[in-house]
Amino acid sequence: MGRYVVRRLLQMIPVFIGATLLIFLMVNVMGDPIAGLCGDRECDPATAAQLRREFGLDKPVWQQYLTYMSNVFTGDFGTAFNGQPVTELMGTAFPVTIRLTIVAILFEIVVGIVLGVVTGLRRGRPVDTGVLLLTLVVISVPTFVTGLLLQLLLGVTWGWIDPAVSTAAPFDELIVPGLVLASVSLAYVTRLTRTSIAENRRSDYVRTAIAKGLPRHRVITRHLLRNSLIPVVTFIGTDIGALMGGAIVTERIFNIHGVGYQLYQGILRQNTQTVVGFVTVLVLVFLVANLVVDLLYAVLDPRIRYA
Repeated sequence: MGRYVVRRLLQMIPVFIGATLLIFLMVNVMGDPIAGLCGDRECDPATAAQLRREFGLDKPVWQQYLTYMSNVFTGDFGTAFNGQPVTELMGTAFPVTIRLTIVAILFEIVVGIVLGVVTGLRRGRPVDTGVLLLTLVVISVPTFVTGLLLQLLLGVTWGWIDPAVSTAAPFDELIVPGLVLASVSLAYVTRLTRTSIAENRRSDYVRTAIAKGLPRHRVITRHLLRNSLIPVVTFIGTDIGALMGGAIVTERIFNIHGVGYQLYQGILRQNTQTVVGFVTVLVLVFLVANLVVDLLYAVLDPRIRYA
């Protein structure tokens, strides 16, 4: 296991470098960030030249990337165009988005897996049909529609929640935004769990466990569910990074100042340092989540061994 972890960590290095290089190149073709700093009026040539030297934009792109990567390994993600270090923006944004992602993942795990198990064990029955229709509707409706509807009904019409989340963004205020963020993924987890449960239910090891006289709950939790969760764990593990990076719509609707909000502001203002810095951390989140998922395979299925 230890050798496998070391090998995977070494494999993550070229993936990280390649992903950050692509991100750096794509962000640098968004436009001229110096022009955005001067507003509607065109920048004075001397001022523009000074700003380019200050932010290192007068150098070739490959040299900018090497400088950026050398600074990243020392913990320096650069400075935003407003003079604030990107690490300070991360320090305020990531804790909020992490709490929001935790709420969303809990909805996926608890609600999604429970509904998937119930419908998988009752395949073809009315409850199965009803849940399938409900998940299909959730998948079909865009997230911004779901978010605006819940905000209007629960926040404005009925007054059960605050329409906008406060700056502190505690867990209790993130329940509804977390449900909105997790809605589509929750539907996929439900359908994926249902399919996996229904397929494995007909397996030989399940029939053997039943023939041995094991209690029904033990057959489901110890044998059926454990093997059926492998594809579900894969989806949830890769979804962690997607939820953190894809929370732009949800955070805009509920006025949450997290990673999505900072990415939106960075793209809107062509603030390349902010966008590249945040996306670099999200790449690391994706890589670590994939590694954890691979290690969980061995926990769920004892037949899997890593050399």
